[in-house]
Amino acid sequence: MSKYSLLNNVYFLGGFATMGGMLFGFDISSMSGVVGTDRYQNYFNHPSSSLQGGIVASMAAGSFLGALLAGPLGDRISRKRTIMLAATIWIVGSIIQCVSVNTSMLIVGRIINGVAVGLASMIVPVYQSEIAPKNIRGRIVSLQQWAITWGILIQYFIQYGCSFIDSDAAFRIPWGIQVVPGVILLAGISIFPYSPRWLADQGRAEEALEVLANLRAGGDKNHPDVQAEFKEIQDAITFDRTLAARSYSELFQTPNARRVFLGMTLQSWSQLTGMNVAMYYIVFIFQGAGITGQNANLQASSIQYVLNVVMTIPAILFIDRWGRRPVLLIGSLFMALWLFLIGGLMGKFGSELKSEGNSTTTWAIQGNDSASHAVIACSYLFVCSFAISWGPVSWTYPAEIYPLRIRSKAVSLSTASNWAFNFALAYAVPPLLESIQYRTYFIFGGFCIAMTIHVFFMFPETKGRTLEEMDQIFNSDVPIFKAWEASKVPTTSHIAYDVEQKMGVAEEKK
Repeated sequence: MSKYSLLNNVYFLGGFATMGGMLFGFDISSMSGVVGTDRYQNYFNHPSSSLQGGIVASMAAGSFLGALLAGPLGDRISRKRTIMLAATIWIVGSIIQCVSVNTSMLIVGRIINGVAVGLASMIVPVYQSEIAPKNIRGRIVSLQQWAITWGILIQYFIQYGCSFIDSDAAFRIPWGIQVVPGVILLAGISIFPYSPRWLADQGRAEEALEVLANLRAGGDKNHPDVQAEFKEIQDAITFDRTLAARSYSELFQTPNARRVFLGMTLQSWSQLTGMNVAMYYIVFIFQGAGITGQNANLQASSIQYVLNVVMTIPAILFIDRWGRRPVLLIGSLFMALWLFLIGGLMGKFGSELKSEGNSTTTWAIQGNDSASHAVIACSYLFVCSFAISWGPVSWTYPAEIYPLRIRSKAVSLSTASNWAFNFALAYAVPPLLESIQYRTYFIFGGFCIAMTIHVFFMFPETKGRTLEEMDQIFNSDVPIFKAWEASKVPTTSHIAYDVEQKMGVAEEKK
């Protein structure tokens, strides 16, 4: 392998691996683009709001299971092979979705796809964080969110084009095309290097040093930076092996419990912003804003997806300069503003509408173009606020805060929390929009205020630190409710021994 090979380029490796995130985006759009179309509604006998919620939420249920499985799999068979497994499962699920003849078969296909998405969404950020140098780690892991937005956009335009087909192919073609990124991911990742930190943890130190040298110094194993990072990894692993056998119970013990709690709540909050609900049910949201007609609604929705892609770019470029805390705090405050405005405008200018032929009640703005345009504008601004803040950081932060010994299992719990809330919200929102209507937006706005307070008091800054230096930040003497003071914690090279001294491990082992 040439030392200048693309397979030694961190940007290429991290970027290509995010095809795992693209699968997530494809799956989101695979439903949002069809739920409002006549072909889908007629073929599946006009699913009720609860059944439609179940169809959408089935993917998140599978993802919850996949995220939990990814933890032990990532440790046992490697990060790389877990991504390959996710791609294989995705291909199977996509084929089943494509040939679905009823809602039961569709749900089974979506659950299988969900398992693949759960595996990939958990393990890809871990792989990225473990191959990236500290100064661009945030940028590399943020590519995961950008790939998700691209998956949403690409699949949505495929759906939009197919919506003009006057047959079942209108939804079967988009679902079948999902096989393509799975095949590309499976073929590409098979020739990628293993994570150097995973290799070192498996006792394959020479291979780990070789991969690290290829990634950092064109293959020069004696480069000072390579030797320093390799020594730091080895120190951390040496320290880890002084502790008890690795288990899930360890995640909830001191000093790990705090970090596990932060990762799980951050991923949960990212769902409680309401962003993925907006992606799944964007057609219904714009119907409430007064946009009628399938074509008009799809066009308005497509703008939102384009903005989602474009506004993720600044976060990718500057997250390592801006830091994690400021981005999260500002993003959640702006999201709260737009959600309260959407709810207020719809409450003020909307009214109840009875659907013809059934008892379903909806809430929509009618005959007031200014109010409709304002709701749509706020919806676009909400998406922009998420895309530049919580979207990328919610994947970056959990992937970087844990020590190697528990990283895979801890990130799996964080990601599983994401999917648990994704499932609950995807299932609950259609009935909510039907029963409490515009007030739904106030609930999510309240969540955004709560997460702002939580981040301010409990989430320390992590930019510019190596993965091995996180122990110093989270095990320092800084009070847990004064997260803003963590930036003052100094860093040293021999992290493992410093932490061992602070934790009193030697005393505990007696």
